[in-house]
Amino acid sequence: MKTLFKISAIALVVSGLSFGAKAQTTSQNPSTTSSVRYSIGVDAGLPVGDFSDTHNWSLGGSLQADIPVVNQLFVTVNGGYNNIFGKKINNTSLSYTDVQLIPVKAGLKYFPLQNVYIQGEAGASFLVNKNDLAANNSTAFVYAPQVGVVLPVGGKSFIDAGVRFENTQSFYTNGNSFSTLGLRVAYAFGL
Repeated sequence: MKTLFKISAIALVVSGLSFGAKAQTTSQNPSTTSSVRYSIGVDAGLPVGDFSDTHNWSLGGSLQADIPVVNQLFVTVNGGYNNIFGKKINNTSLSYTDVQLIPVKAGLKYFPLQNVYIQGEAGASFLVNKNDLAANNSTAFVYAPQVGVVLPVGGKSFIDAGVRFENTQSFYTNGNSFSTLGLRVAYAFGL
């Protein structure tokens, strides 16, 4: 029930931002810029699937560059850090070990509407605490589809907010992947 509430809250925030994007009267159009846009953001999420049995939530940060290709289409390059916090083990002071990841991804961001985008990225995720987790591998494939809005705040500055599903393939032989439903809120700027 708590997970459903958190997911609903994330959806409500994105809906509100989408409405705010439609109400925007400024002449700034984030889908047609001709210069590279950089962003620094906070990433938060909830584990989904089997991963939610052992871990509570994630928190991290990321840097991203949006490189314009043609009108409304950008190539993205993204790198960051995520800590996925382990749950306490039944009625003990012990908890599951946090998962610490450095995802590095590239992809495409397309604006079907002036402020609303669809983004897909793929790359590699590096496990920082491989020994603590007794993992077989320190690198795994990661992919992340995302939808979001970019809201002008003045000059060449924007707020970029998106909801994404991120899946990191297993670091274990025949193991499960790590999946999260997350929110990224970033300050974006052009030079």
